[in-house]
Amino acid sequence: MAHYDDPDYFPPVSWASREGLLMLGGRLDTDWVLSAYRRGIFPWPLVDGDHEVLAWFSPDPRAVIELDQLHVSRRLARRIRGNQYQVTSDRAFAAVMHGCAAPRVRESGTWITPEMLRVYCELHALGHAHSVEVWRGEELVGGLYGIGLGAFFAGESMFHTCRDSSKIALVALVAHLRARGFQLFDVQQATEHAVRMGATVIPRKRFLARLRTAVNSPVTFGCQLDTSVLPRLLHPSDGTPADGVDE
Repeated sequence: MAHYDDPDYFPPVSWASREGLLMLGGRLDTDWVLSAYRRGIFPWPLVDGDHEVLAWFSPDPRAVIELDQLHVSRRLARRIRGNQYQVTSDRAFAAVMHGCAAPRVRESGTWITPEMLRVYCELHALGHAHSVEVWRGEELVGGLYGIGLGAFFAGESMFHTCRDSSKIALVALVAHLRARGFQLFDVQQATEHAVRMGATVIPRKRFLARLRTAVNSPVTFGCQLDTSVLPRLLHPSDGTPADGVDE
């Protein structure tokens, strides 16, 4: 019998609330987090001032970006072709997380707590967590991070300090995932920004079936950003807006 302190202990995802909340408590460590992702679950601490509760979510439906359906506006494509920025991967993981955790306009706090930062940096050291960085000269101006397991990538958060820099990181990531043979790119929630970039929602049952196949695939994130398919992404598909909304 599984025990509450066992990383394999999670209720069936069908028990999740309408908002996707599955469980409170447990442990925030690498074993628990990896076990959760393999089950279609992710940690999202609930923070209210000095009060914090560890929560685990499994939304239904689930938001994904199909790797062949990314929306790149004409303006964004022009900016990428302009080579104003340099893009790297896994060069500054902790700095990207700190950027994602920084206070944002219209938001009073962050769910990226010091414990989340510590655990995901440990996952990065273990080769499971990855970042994409956008640089202007030597200055880090945007980026994103997430978890890679087999051919599955879970995007966690992104940030920008310059116009379009987080979008550039996302386009570079999708190009890399396609080049490496990834099958499933999870973005968890269909935010307005994610939808503008091509996110769609699928039933959790379908997501879990695809997840099981992806995590068992012999695919790795690799050590160097591969943007060889980037030119294919810079031609907006039918219906893609000519110009996107500022970040």
